Amino acid sequence: METLAVPQGNFELSRFPARQQETLRAWDAADEYLLNHLHDEQLLHPNSRILILNDSFGTLACALSGYHTVSVSDSFIARQGMQLNLSQNQLDPDSVEFRHSLMDYGESGEAYDLVILKVTKSLGQLEDQLHRIRPFLNQKSQIIGAGMVKGIHTSTLQLFETIIGQTQTSLARKKARLIFSRFDPILSPPENSYPRSYALENTAYQILNHANVFSREKLDIGTRFLIENIPADNRFQQIVDLGCGNGIVGLMASAANPEATIHFVDESYMAVASAESNFNRAFPERSALFKVTDCLNGITLDSCDLILNNPPFHQQNTIGDFIAWQMFTESKAVLKQGGELWVIGNRHLNYHAKLKRLFGNCSTVASNNKFVILKTVKR
Repeated sequence: METLAVPQGNFELSRFPARQQETLRAWDAADEYLLNHLHDEQLLHPNSRILILNDSFGTLACALSGYHTVSVSDSFIARQGMQLNLSQNQLDPDSVEFRHSLMDYGESGEAYDLVILKVTKSLGQLEDQLHRIRPFLNQKSQIIGAGMVKGIHTSTLQLFETIIGQTQTSLARKKARLIFSRFDPILSPPENSYPRSYALENTAYQILNHANVFSREKLDIGTRFLIENIPADNRFQQIVDLGCGNGIVGLMASAANPEATIHFVDESYMAVASAESNFNRAFPERSALFKVTDCLNGITLDSCDLILNNPPFHQQNTIGDFIAWQMFTESKAVLKQGGELWVIGNRHLNYHAKLKRLFGNCSTVASNNKFVILKTVKR
């Protein structure tokens, strides 16, 4: 836990989920730049209606909790982080209303005074969010984007220009930059291109993808390799697609194991919604379970026969194996005795050593020059 000192106050902030010997902060220089700008330009007033998007761990929510503030995110982890940090700072966890990415961003006919958008790596997500913001703007609305310089490109600014209106940027400060966009009421932006769909190769399935879903344009090569090796066995009655994304792995596991119940699990609201749409379209006569959560939180212990997992190696812009470790550890707890965890990853990630250390065993199912599929069994 570290202290953020800004004009709005001093806040003790933690990343979520908590890790031992955490070396990373819960905020970045763009958060500090933004909060100082709001103070310097006197943009905050007692009755300000504020919309925040992509506040990773609740830094902005804590600083702006004293206003009429709504926070929108596609991340379950971001929601948990926000509530944790509000509580740690003796702020009412309900003082900032959370809405996930597929909910309306506000009440019909009511404009926000201030819209703050932390710029993420995904241009698709930015496009979708700008379209969703527009109905809640008027000419008095202040629209401010914030991000690190390396994540703000010409294409980023073009989306603001095309969907919102005239846009300019600030000077850089501590490698961070602000984006200022003015709402143009007569602008006629193109239609939102999300969600999108594509035909899954060698199948009759149409795959729908919301804007923040990994590999939303086509099947990625890692997933292709995994689905080519999906196991089929009557022993597998409860199967988990962990970090399901658009649900292709669970979809193919369902086709290979028609008697099984599939659990689609992800921390992204858009991912789980995409998976649910794709499963229901492919198997209208079958049922499955869909859960937005942190890894396997909320899944019954010792309940599953097979977990299929393609672990992410980043949280927002932070790269590391900590999410994979959490997924592997929680998988061991959720699997029945004799249950199997199948993991695909780039060969250089060395998941083999991690799984053998945790489970006491690990074997290679298949490999190519880039990927390896590993299997470990809970003894």
